[in-house]
Amino acid sequence: MVQEEWAFLASLEQEYGTNHPFFYVCRFMDALKMAQEEHKFIFLYLQSPEHQFTPFFCRETLGSELVVQFLDANFISWGALANRGEGFHLASTLRVSNFPFCAVVAPASAGNLAVLRQIEGPVSPAELVEILQRTMEEQGLAFDSARANEEEKRRADRKLREEQDVAYVTALQRDQEKEKLRSFASEQRVSKAASASNSSNQEKTKPLPLKQQNNQIKDGPRAGGAMHKGNAQETKILIRFPNGERREHSFLSTDKVQAIFSVDQMGMTLTEAGLHPKASMFLELL
Repeated sequence: MVQEEWAFLASLEQEYGTNHPFFYVCRFMDALKMAQEEHKFIFLYLQSPEHQFTPFFCRETLGSELVVQFLDANFISWGALANRGEGFHLASTLRVSNFPFCAVVAPASAGNLAVLRQIEGPVSPAELVEILQRTMEEQGLAFDSARANEEEKRRADRKLREEQDVAYVTALQRDQEKEKLRSFASEQRVSKAASASNSSNQEKTKPLPLKQQNNQIKDGPRAGGAMHKGNAQETKILIRFPNGERREHSFLSTDKVQAIFSVDQMGMTLTEAGLHPKASMFLELL
């Protein structure tokens, strides 16, 4: 079975040979696309195999070298059988009333077509070329102008889309930068707050200088001794220095031994206390 696209060409060459214009074997919409790309009109031929004028037109007109050269140089030629497939659909759409049927067709916007001239019935090679030439001259400028306008519109639409894309990308980048700045500022605030908290905690847990510790220890037992004087928890310790001086101090029984060394006399030098150059310290229960 012959494919639909080949049906016309196979029938034409089987009956009338290969001396004819170059007919593109494709769907009609594909022919429209080619015509648009090559800036040419389409020569449309619908053939009715049973019509009485078909043999004359195919042998004398389509087979003419004048017609063959003119069509191949200036048109995208496309043919179909009028009783099947796309040929039948086009014959119905164009309301064909007589054969052979030819038309000059131009691609229009949105995949549509514009019929510039219809030729119905038999014509000689010279008549066909004259009609086609006149159609090209009359419709060519208008067609070129419309095509130029369409192309300009496409360029304007493309430029507008590109500008919109650039504006969108720019706005997106700007928003992303703002978001980065907000995130950075937030992170900085959190970091500063954490650093301040850590510094505060470190300050609270920082060990006191030795001098301050000694002062606190020195002050503590004295106050404690005065506070608990006569108390059962009171501990009295007599401290005797090598220079003969004796000092009695009161402590709490819960105080550490270190508290003994916090008495005021600890402010004396080792020489003043008689501990220089050598000395021994004894603790005795009284």
